[in-house]
Amino acid sequence: MRYRDLHHARQAFLTYIRVECGLASNTIEAYGRDLRDLLIDLDKNEVTSPEAVEPRRLVEHLTSMKNDRGQASSTITRRLATIRTFFRWLHAEGAIDENPATWLDRPTRWQRLPDILSPNQMRRLLESPSPELDRPGQPPLWLRDKAMLELMYASGLRASEVGAVGVEDFHPKLGVVRVLGKGDKERLAPMGRPAIQAIETYLTDCRPQLKRPDGRDKNRLILSKTGRPVERVAVWQIVKRHASRAGLRDVHPHTLRHSFATHLLMGGADLRLVQELLGHADIATTQIYTHVDRSRLKDVHRKFHPRG
Repeated sequence: MRYRDLHHARQAFLTYIRVECGLASNTIEAYGRDLRDLLIDLDKNEVTSPEAVEPRRLVEHLTSMKNDRGQASSTITRRLATIRTFFRWLHAEGAIDENPATWLDRPTRWQRLPDILSPNQMRRLLESPSPELDRPGQPPLWLRDKAMLELMYASGLRASEVGAVGVEDFHPKLGVVRVLGKGDKERLAPMGRPAIQAIETYLTDCRPQLKRPDGRDKNRLILSKTGRPVERVAVWQIVKRHASRAGLRDVHPHTLRHSFATHLLMGGADLRLVQELLGHADIATTQIYTHVDRSRLKDVHRKFHPRG
């Protein structure tokens, strides 16, 4: 199938990955942004049709993103993956005779080691929510905050996953919570006794005061003070607020997830197990945590080895 221009082809591609592939909305939005930026650069060079795209134009675009706009290597790698997928689809559709993205080299990817908290720092963060934070006559939101933080650290949840957990997804007798992750992929995430106790207390003493009779809660587990499911931005705000109270800097929701994975590996957990717990489709994504652990081993070696 031939498309009249690249913008038409882009729209058809986004429809394809939404309808035929069933990708998550966040993934579709990311593809759309990457391709929009590509087409802006191609338009500047008067390249408007799929057949007119040359490999050098794609290289120029990626180089500009890194050198002129200062984007990180990880972002460039993602953009490259988007471009490859788009033009592979165009070729499969018969919209182009040759795929200009075939010979694009994967840029050397420098992975920044994720920020993690030590077990002691994590303990301080989890102990931050306390009764004195609440106002008289208001629901005890500190119980909600504590339940949320315990859940995120115990089960390695992403910020986007927190608000999607339903009340029926919490199974205290089994010690697990059902999580709907990226690409609508389900996983059962175990949790320890502290997280279970925090959630049970929240369900008894706080959530009933937050719930409204109009059903706005959608039967989700963690609610905002308005009775609606907690949103991703609110998760960030809650984590940042309690990190500040605990005297911790540069802490965000993913820090809890990074710490969850690293602490498991430091305790001897198998990498494949951690991959399953995190909901990673590719174990290569999980392997960065082994680098974190190795960096700590190097620190110990330098400190204690006579020739360190």
